[in-house]
Amino acid sequence: MRVLHTSDWHLGQNFMGKSREDEHLAFLSWLYETIETQSINVLIVAGDIFDTGTPPNYALELYYNFLKKLSGSSCKYVIITAGNHDSIATLKAPKELLKALNVHVIASGDEHEDELVRVYDGEELRGVVCAVPFLRDHVVRKASSAQSMSEKEFSLSEGIRAHYLDVFSQAKKISHDKRIPIIATGHLTTVGAKTSESEREIYIGGTLDVDSDFLGNLFDYVALGHLHVNQKVSKEHVRYSGSPIPLSFSEATSQKKVNVVAFHNEELEVSELAIPLHRALLVLRGDADSISKKLHEVEDKNAWIEVHLDDENPFAANQTVRELAQTLGLTLLAVKIDKTEQALYSEEMDALSLDELKPLDVFERRLELDDLEDKALRVELIKNFKIIVNELETL
Repeated sequence: MRVLHTSDWHLGQNFMGKSREDEHLAFLSWLYETIETQSINVLIVAGDIFDTGTPPNYALELYYNFLKKLSGSSCKYVIITAGNHDSIATLKAPKELLKALNVHVIASGDEHEDELVRVYDGEELRGVVCAVPFLRDHVVRKASSAQSMSEKEFSLSEGIRAHYLDVFSQAKKISHDKRIPIIATGHLTTVGAKTSESEREIYIGGTLDVDSDFLGNLFDYVALGHLHVNQKVSKEHVRYSGSPIPLSFSEATSQKKVNVVAFHNEELEVSELAIPLHRALLVLRGDADSISKKLHEVEDKNAWIEVHLDDENPFAANQTVRELAQTLGLTLLAVKIDKTEQALYSEEMDALSLDELKPLDVFERRLELDDLEDKALRVELIKNFKIIVNELETL
């Protein structure tokens, strides 16, 4: 059995006003060819298929066209689980129709969904996939208004652990103790995993205590999503595939990959396949003169650029850099001013660095203006603001 593990496609992402449609189309074309050349039997997409709960039409077309094309390939099982960015309703709507193409969609992980996917070769059972999606708070934790925040965090972690123990127990019954691989999916941050700047806080106010050893001791392979850097977490068979394209400038130098997992009898072999880069993200640092020189050296006119300025005259430097980029036909998406500059310029520099401010950044700066004496109130306001933003982004 050969499995390809990918995640965090974020179809429909609007990156600082720019569409990623051509990048995602290039990735899906490459993915289809890879599935064919690698003789993949099972494709696992571990969450965050879309970037928002209401993806644009072109993102939906990319998704459905890819699944339709895949139905005629060597891949006989497609397993798609929801991530924290995905809308349960959007994924579930075509669920029964997609099942006719042997595409299994698991959106919520609640008691009404069957998370066990049996993988057959003819009449022979070759493996079981415990397709666990992003587990929302209400699915795994019993609500109690009397709980403190630390008690809620503990209850959430215990609920997630119990969920995995339950699906593993069901998978063992299906296998009848036959030596076949039992695979799990997940969309969460495990203890010790490497994060980047582009991942949203997944459980508001909650710090999970779910480590890779717990998952690795149960399952033969754990296909994780949510973190955008390809990595193994403590064990060879517990892995994140990462996102297929860089989703922020913090990932500009990260080689994007998918994982190919081959099971030979009781042996497991994992190969990381590099994904071709369709568009580079470049981060340039320095003063106006050095940045100008670096801009002249950029040969790839398709690249998107972020500049970090450290200049004695940041305002003039900002204008110079932007005008030069335009003259050279380069796409400059953001200019950030080095925060170590004189405090005299702090207000103006904040205005110049609005290119990539997030809603939470703006909210926290607004709170700073009020200079709240009640620190506990400030913490509570921020937590509630995060909850509101998270709910709006997943609508």
